[in-house]
Amino acid sequence: MKTTFFTLLAILFLISCKKESQQLTIAGQTISGRVQYQEDGEILKLKSGKFNYEIPHSKLPYKKVVLLNASLIGYFTELGLEDNIIGVSSPEYIYSEKIKNGIKNGNIADVGNEQKYDVEKILALKPDAVFTNYISTFGNTYELLKKNGIEIIFLDEYLENDPLGKSKYLLVFGRLFGKEEKSESKFQEIKKSYDSLKSLVKNETKPVVISNEMYGGQWFMPGGKTAFAKLLEDAGAAYILKGNLEEKAIPMSFEEVFVKAENARFWMNAGNHRNKNSLLSINPNYAKMKVFQDGKIYAVTAREQGKSNDYFESGVVRADLVLKDYIRIFHPHLLPNYSLTYLKELK
Repeated sequence: MKTTFFTLLAILFLISCKKESQQLTIAGQTISGRVQYQEDGEILKLKSGKFNYEIPHSKLPYKKVVLLNASLIGYFTELGLEDNIIGVSSPEYIYSEKIKNGIKNGNIADVGNEQKYDVEKILALKPDAVFTNYISTFGNTYELLKKNGIEIIFLDEYLENDPLGKSKYLLVFGRLFGKEEKSESKFQEIKKSYDSLKSLVKNETKPVVISNEMYGGQWFMPGGKTAFAKLLEDAGAAYILKGNLEEKAIPMSFEEVFVKAENARFWMNAGNHRNKNSLLSINPNYAKMKVFQDGKIYAVTAREQGKSNDYFESGVVRADLVLKDYIRIFHPHLLPNYSLTYLKELK
């Protein structure tokens, strides 16, 4: 069950749909093609995908909020906003020690899980806002919360196809929580680090790379225009779907991947497996692949505790550290003294 959850989460993390083309018609802070915000008198206008918000300045900064997605927690930990969280869902999947301690001592409530949220508990908490990725199956729950006066802000960072675009969401949280200077400083720090790392590989030979694993009879390979593909490019690797124009994960058969992976030297983000035998237990055909026999395979398990995984928390925000892991793997001579943060080799 744990493997299934992280496989689905990895797919969600890497899937990226077509970007929203509609922009705010007035000048404002552009986070990405999907997200912008604009000051308009005493109102903060926020656009996130198809959702538009008009938040009175009198309600800001937010003091107490509920989070329904662990992937958003990384922004709070990066900005030191853990004490503003009064409720979370699926606490077993949360990596942050400070937030786990808050749950343990009763300062942060458990408001349900990905199967069903506890609407009554959320209402009783009286949060300034609820933050979540938009999941259509929870439409009725969202409407019920809205009818009871709860502001729900949908932020779908996983849809961004630029790793730094995800990091830049720090500015949104900075504005909403009165941490503008800190969020700008943090983002610029991450961007500077990312760009510096990226410049290291410009003259390096690019090894061929594949990603992910089989699930339900198909291999969901990130499209060539996803954030993952951009990370590989910036890390000096040749992704097998580099020329692909999709911004979402592409279902492929084992045979298709087998052919394309003929010259692959690295297999990245291979779920949360502990060793190569664990991979084979999912699909014995992996043993036929050259990359399985002679290459190197990495899973996102270096910062995993129980059911929680920091790759899906701080890794969402710290694009520079994820890039650094990839560069260390593909071009170890460039970062000889660096130890991997999120990834771990399977033996």
